[in-house]
Amino acid sequence: MRLTEFRGLMVAHFGPPRAASVASDHVFAVLGGRTVDQALDAGEDPKRIWFAVCDDFDVPDTLRHGLPD
Repeated sequence: MRLTEFRGLMVAHFGPPRAASVASDHVFAVLGGRTVDQALDAGEDPKRIWFAVCDDFDVPDTLRHGLPD
């Protein structure tokens, strides 16, 4: 997954303001106690991060595996 797709999925699920807030503020245990932004900065795979977001925020299956065409 490319970073642009990841960011698009975040916005699709949360909306622009909340997506940025979740990425910078929510700490994920599965990401080693890091936020989305910290995990991305550390070089984590965006797909792995997206699945962590999906699990913590009950993202629907329609978005879990990518943006709809």
